[in-house]
Amino acid sequence: MGSSSSDNFSVLVLASDLGIDARPFLSKQDREGDEQENWHDCSQQFSDEDFSDLDLLQFFRLEGSDKSGNRIFRIVGKYFPAPVVSGERLKKYIFQKICTELPEGPFGIVYMHSTVQKEDNSPGLTILRWIYEELPSEVKDRLQVVYFIHPGLRSRLVFATLGRFFLSGGLYWKIKYVSRLQYLWEDIKKGEVEIPEFVLNHDDILEHRPLTDYGIEPDPLHLTEVPATAYSFGRYEERWASREFLS
Repeated sequence: MGSSSSDNFSVLVLASDLGIDARPFLSKQDREGDEQENWHDCSQQFSDEDFSDLDLLQFFRLEGSDKSGNRIFRIVGKYFPAPVVSGERLKKYIFQKICTELPEGPFGIVYMHSTVQKEDNSPGLTILRWIYEELPSEVKDRLQVVYFIHPGLRSRLVFATLGRFFLSGGLYWKIKYVSRLQYLWEDIKKGEVEIPEFVLNHDDILEHRPLTDYGIEPDPLHLTEVPATAYSFGRYEERWASREFLS
């Protein structure tokens, strides 16, 4: 049975049971169309999800704007209960908030890292990267800046060494470290973003103990305030002298 050259075609078979993602094999136009279709349907996709418990925590919410006109999503790391919220549910919650609350135009993020504990409040860099990569390219392009408030020494080291490999789409270059709240007011007017009381207190501690930024807590027990005793115990030379006297 003959066939002309115009009837030649190829068939690509993908084994869906093996969990292969077919999107890399699609054309760029098809991938963009698929992303747009899923994005515009996100309000219906999450309409049955109940996120009222996460809303009560107020760790991720839309607030004011910075001086450049970017709408601001405020993230309070200490408010996020990482051990009880899965990465999948966190992703759905973030997508739902962006889809239903974020208006058109550029936006930024104010992330408060103050007193965050890795075991209690951090979902992990891998999960955060996964959530960011799942965002439509149009949303990633609209993200202009991430204000990283009170970054600890560990956070600075991780982003400095692994940030360029884990953070794509230009996100690495959008992070702006803010060691003190006074520097935040250079970009955001006071009152535009609500600052929790514990963040203000932590900022005051850092102001009086700047070495804390580098993981050093000078004199945590305030031992320098204890008056020195007139007699020093435990000196080796005194012990040997007493032994010679007794012998």
